[in-house]
Amino acid sequence: MQGHPYGEPLQARLTTGFVYSDCCVDDARLVVLNARDAAAHGAKISTRTEMRSARRMSDHWRVVIEKDNVATEVAARILINAAGSWVSKILRRAGITENKAHLRLIKGSHIVVPRLYDGTQAYLLQNDDGRIVFVLPYEDKFSLIGTTELPFSGGEQLVTIDPAEIDYLCRAVSRWLTKPVEPQDVVWSYAGIRPLYDDKERNPSAVTRDYVLDLNAAGGKAPLLSVFGGKITTYRRLAEQALEKLAPFLRGTRGPWTIGAILPGGDLPNGDPAGFAHALARDYPFLGIAAALRLAHSYGSDARCILASARRTEDLGRGFGYGFSERELDWLVKKEWALTGEDVLWRRSKLGLHLGSDETRAIDALLTGCRVTNR
Repeated sequence: MQGHPYGEPLQARLTTGFVYSDCCVDDARLVVLNARDAAAHGAKISTRTEMRSARRMSDHWRVVIEKDNVATEVAARILINAAGSWVSKILRRAGITENKAHLRLIKGSHIVVPRLYDGTQAYLLQNDDGRIVFVLPYEDKFSLIGTTELPFSGGEQLVTIDPAEIDYLCRAVSRWLTKPVEPQDVVWSYAGIRPLYDDKERNPSAVTRDYVLDLNAAGGKAPLLSVFGGKITTYRRLAEQALEKLAPFLRGTRGPWTIGAILPGGDLPNGDPAGFAHALARDYPFLGIAAALRLAHSYGSDARCILASARRTEDLGRGFGYGFSERELDWLVKKEWALTGEDVLWRRSKLGLHLGSDETRAIDALLTGCRVTNR
């Protein structure tokens, strides 16, 4: 490691490391793009909608859904329970009280700190408890550190990082990097619950990351397919296997087709976001390369749909900083179901790391006015 660029951020005592290549993805963008792709294929996307109950009839389900405090009953021939950590809760609401498969809920937390090193490489670091902790370049100016693994008992409480988890992640990274990480360095954190299939493994780190598809359709009843476990890297294969299980209940299916399917905005020349960004900066010189790169990585070829015929910065409406404009905000509302500032700044992007409090309040105000107008 000594003398190699990858070794520069690491402590001098380290002499040997292993290098491999992997892929990276913005999970929030991937989810939104899949929803947009589903809508393009005829799906109706209804965000902020809760399934309150489901009744199984002879050949279909009667499902009560609630949105904006208004309950509506809809019919469905097939019910797919892909509720992640809440899959068991949905089963109970559907009247299913006995089930062979079960979940094990594991809490994972992450911290974001100012960038710890130059370069695009990530590090997987062995902690003294036998677990692996990663450090990734994040959002240009930051480093992302994760993750913890703690048993979670369920419940409705808001899931947030604990101070002990922050200390754990800081200590784990500081064992290896030249630049130590302190809790006061943390600029943002987030936590979530992994819905792992319960294989009875005692060590949370050793619990399988595989998934189980449970089909409840005995006696010709309307089918209910529940997904236990799963992870983002296998989501398309999971979806294909789910449809294989449901094939007897579906007419005219054409089999797996997504292996070559491109998500919205993914049709970039040579699959090269950087090259596309430089073309954007050439065709829209008022953007600057930093904004062009962000748009290219966030929206792919759809960035041209957002910019459209703009020829100067003013054509994009109000600017909020970091190349984010009112035109882009309008896209997020109309095309990506954003309703709140949190949707825009954290769920559809991580612009919240880059924009100040004044800009955040301005975005919230615009969206609040938009909701009032729409009503």
